[in-house]
Amino acid sequence: MKRTPRTERIEELMRSSHLVAGGFLGDDRRPLEEIVEVDRAEVARLGGDCEMIAARMTELTERAKHGLGNFVRIDDVLDVAADDNRGVLICPYGDDTRHFKTVTTARRSDTGVEVRWPDLSIHFIAAHGFFQGRGSAFRLEPADLIRILW
Repeated sequence: MKRTPRTERIEELMRSSHLVAGGFLGDDRRPLEEIVEVDRAEVARLGGDCEMIAARMTELTERAKHGLGNFVRIDDVLDVAADDNRGVLICPYGDDTRHFKTVTTARRSDTGVEVRWPDLSIHFIAAHGFFQGRGSAFRLEPADLIRILW
C-alpha cells in the first residue's frame, strides 16, 4: 500500500508526545496502516466490528458516569467506573473532533481482569478502527476488549 503524505503526517504526530505522553503508537514500529489493518482483521475474525465495540464502550462509559468515580455494577460480572479529568484531546486524524479526558475502567469480577480507555479511544475505534500501537499507555487489544466487555 502506497503511503500518502497525509498518513505520514498523522503517523508522525501520533508517534510524538505533543498530544499525549508517549504518543498513541507507543513502541510499535509498524506503519499506522498496518496497525489498523491487523486490528480490524482480528475484530472481524472474532465476529465483531469496530462500531459495535465503540457502541458498547460508549454505553459503559455513560453508565459509569453515574457512579461519580465509584464502580457501578452492569451485570453479574462486569463493573465500570469513570474518572473525569480536566481538558480535552483532539483527534490527530485531523477530523476536528475533541474528546473529554474521561477514563473508563471496566472490571470483570469473575476473572479480575480490567481494561481502561479514554473517550478518545472510543472515537479512534469507531471512526478509524484504531486501537493504538503496542506499548502505548491506552493500547486496547481487540480480543481482550471483546472478551472483557461481553
